[in-house]
Amino acid sequence: MDIHIYPDKKTLSEVAAHYVGEHINEAIGQRGAANIIVGTGASQYDFLAFLRNLDDVDWTRVTVFHLDEYLGISAQHPASFRRFLKERFFDYLPLVTVHLLTGDADDPIQECARYGELLAGCIIDVACIGIGENGHLAFNDPPADFDTEALVHVVTLDKVCRQQQVGEGHFPSLQDVPKQALSLTIPAIMSAKAISCVVPDVRKAQAVKCALEGPITPDCPASILWKHPHCQLYLDKESASLLSQQDQG
Repeated sequence: MDIHIYPDKKTLSEVAAHYVGEHINEAIGQRGAANIIVGTGASQYDFLAFLRNLDDVDWTRVTVFHLDEYLGISAQHPASFRRFLKERFFDYLPLVTVHLLTGDADDPIQECARYGELLAGCIIDVACIGIGENGHLAFNDPPADFDTEALVHVVTLDKVCRQQQVGEGHFPSLQDVPKQALSLTIPAIMSAKAISCVVPDVRKAQAVKCALEGPITPDCPASILWKHPHCQLYLDKESASLLSQQDQG
């Protein structure tokens, strides 16, 4: 894992966007097409804005998957990640295909299997993710399953994760946040050829410290990123504020 610390959120987001663009262009040059995974959440706002405005990427050759979706909510719900990505990313670009997790599918298990088959048939060139306040990747809250053979599964969200959704303004209260979600698994994320992990803000500082300075453990899901051969972690001064001087330097 390569760790980059920048003065502010916008700077790290712009650098990360260019890194992702380079991997997309490399894939297009090699195969004529690229497949990416894109995450959601308030920490990704600036990153997605920079990414969609890259003028050297042929988006007509790019297929996009997304990381997760709340169970039981429609694509029109204000907090839907499908809506989030449509309004902040998809509507701006002439993408080949957008593959979406249907959170309100009649059969969530069948929906996981359908989406897993789509992922299994693709090379994922780069996954664009963040880290949750409890150290989660996608909606894989601690203790995360590092060894599942599934690529997509139904997860139960812990209180810290659900409270984060309230804190980011997605839901008015904890009672309104769904208790379950559909999520790409840890192995699905780790299967990407490259990972761009954008983690700004002081509220992520403890999770960053856990991921970088603790053991690799399901109790801090983001710690698994140490095992990926091509993972770039983008921090600002606030999210890096609890790291030792050695890690900051």
